[in-house]
Amino acid sequence: MNRMESQATSAVIPNEKLTRWVIAGLTLVVFVGVSFVLFGLGDRPSAEGRSILPEINASLNGLSSLFLIVGYVLIRQRKITAHKSCMLTAFVLSSLFLITYLIHHYQVGSVPFEGQGWLRVLYFSLLIPHVVLAAVVVPLALTTIHRGWKSRFDKHVRIARWTLPIWLFVSVSGVLVYVMLYQLGG
Repeated sequence: MNRMESQATSAVIPNEKLTRWVIAGLTLVVFVGVSFVLFGLGDRPSAEGRSILPEINASLNGLSSLFLIVGYVLIRQRKITAHKSCMLTAFVLSSLFLITYLIHHYQVGSVPFEGQGWLRVLYFSLLIPHVVLAAVVVPLALTTIHRGWKSRFDKHVRIARWTLPIWLFVSVSGVLVYVMLYQLGG
């Protein structure tokens, strides 16, 4: 390795460490924010009237799913610029979802599922992996996007193979959780 390559490599290492810290910090902020809003504020009276935020949340999740699928199809067709646009749009939609989700649950707290019998079993069988994987997808999505943005395609592809199915599951299951909680279980 010549001197110029050595300097470039040593410059990348601190940037990678910083990136890891930023991603870990953002993940922690999301985790603490969601935990605080759902569990740390105590009992809150239900918001007056019916909020439109659950429908907005489901729509944002549905649109994110659509952009993830289209982005995947586009990269398989080697349409890189269109792929980037779709994936960044999916990320923006998922970020907007997180914001409206936090606002809604700040207002109303945790919403109990009222369904019974097999519907209740099905709901929690979907909700539990949804919640766990939603926590996992935050650092995965941030890392995947960062590696693609920095043109580190070998590492981007390796992690994207895990990120896409998890992110897609979280987005689609988010819509299904909405339908079960607000349309079937109430």
